[in-house]
Amino acid sequence: MTSGHDGLTDADRTHMRRALSLARRGWGRVHPNPMVGCVIVRDQEVVGEGWHREWGGPHAEVMALAEAGAAARGATAFVSLEPCRHMGKTGACTAALQEAGIRRVVFGAADPGRESGGGARELRSAGVEVLGPVLTPREGRRENPAFFHTDQVRPWTALKLAVSLDGGIAAAEGERTTVSGPEVGRRVQELRAGFDAIMVGARTARVDDPLLTVRGLVEPRVPPRRVVLDGRGTLEIGARLLSEGDGVVQLVTTEAAEPRWARRMEDAGARVLTVEGSDGRVEPAAALRALRSDGVEALLCEGGGVVASALLSLGLVDRLYLAVAPHFLGPDAVPAFPRVEGGGRWEMAGDPEALGRDVWLTLDREG
Repeated sequence: MTSGHDGLTDADRTHMRRALSLARRGWGRVHPNPMVGCVIVRDQEVVGEGWHREWGGPHAEVMALAEAGAAARGATAFVSLEPCRHMGKTGACTAALQEAGIRRVVFGAADPGRESGGGARELRSAGVEVLGPVLTPREGRRENPAFFHTDQVRPWTALKLAVSLDGGIAAAEGERTTVSGPEVGRRVQELRAGFDAIMVGARTARVDDPLLTVRGLVEPRVPPRRVVLDGRGTLEIGARLLSEGDGVVQLVTTEAAEPRWARRMEDAGARVLTVEGSDGRVEPAAALRALRSDGVEALLCEGGGVVASALLSLGLVDRLYLAVAPHFLGPDAVPAFPRVEGGGRWEMAGDPEALGRDVWLTLDREG
């Protein structure tokens, strides 16, 4: 939060932090809308709180105003994102704030939308005191990264890996290895709920036989698509994801795959997408372009090492989620990033977090 913003008091910062915390409760339920939280304060007392709970449902400001009731008149509204000014599935939040008699609005990030943005200007024109944005552009993107992702060619892409202290993701080639503890497993289930698609490489799909479903406390509004990059068509008909779990199964392959394999996969209910490739490997940029054009706006890649290093080398990863386990896998370990050449520069997107014995790190690509 911008520390030197004129007019921002310590109490203002406290209420904004609370609005941001409330906003995060919408994870997995409001996408592609942004997560938004709102706190209404009158005479230094919180009289209403709310957050955007469901896509298509009331916005955070409306929820908080409903709780505040008549106490909203003359109060200050702290909103994590600039109040919207357009009529969509719900009414304009700027109008709701004015009708409730809100005197002052402090907002976190500016709304980049062509139709929804500009709420601050509208409120000021109506005589409401407005302070914001009080978050830097970087801070705003951290809270709603997919919403602020402007690249229409590829999805906002995050990479999640569990790694040992010596940088391994498995004890040996072809060996299924549990690297991190159950606390990380629960975090990953929560994480999956906020993405349109979960992606792995063919080797990971064969060795781990994952379901790639969401099985945590957060139930996603739409089950994420389950994507496997399989350039040579090696996934077998007995793979669990073909017969278990919710969410569309999409196999991204190349011309190197046999047509009869593709037909078998489609007969089993999967969608097969053929893209450009090289030596039987899917070209990562081509895969991401195809997924974006097919409606995937937020993509979580869960490895393995070959896919991870390819995405990183090409600058196709926007966020890294790393679960660092406090042990070594030894000299035969499969490296997490076997051939990363470009990599880019990264910055912490939050404080390191202890999950059981493991450490959870979130990093965003600079720029």
